[in-house]
Amino acid sequence: MPTKIDSPNAVAQHQPDFGDATDYGNIAAEHFIMTKGTDLSSLLEGLEDDLCQSPHWGYVVSGTLTVTYADGNEETDESGDLFYWPPGHTVRADEDTDFVLFSPQHEHGEVLDHVQQKMGESS
Repeated sequence: MPTKIDSPNAVAQHQPDFGDATDYGNIAAEHFIMTKGTDLSSLLEGLEDDLCQSPHWGYVVSGTLTVTYADGNEETDESGDLFYWPPGHTVRADEDTDFVLFSPQHEHGEVLDHVQQKMGESS
């Protein structure tokens, strides 16, 4: 991420054109911790294309995630990475991972409700 201010007491990094949430309304801030090997694919079954249909903007605090998109492309996001995940994806943790998401509240709320329901079915 480009450094905008670099002084002995503060560093500010600024990433322009990171994403546009214009048509999504309220945004929720979310913090996730996933253990190594956690794969959300089975919990997303039943959603459109069996994938999360909410976009996310985020930051990996620690660990590594692999995101798989509807077209089969994958991306790896690691400690210190900023990311944008468009709708139509699933996620797995390749290591114990701590990350932050900023997501459209309504769209991702529906996905989280679905995941909770699926988790209840498997207990």
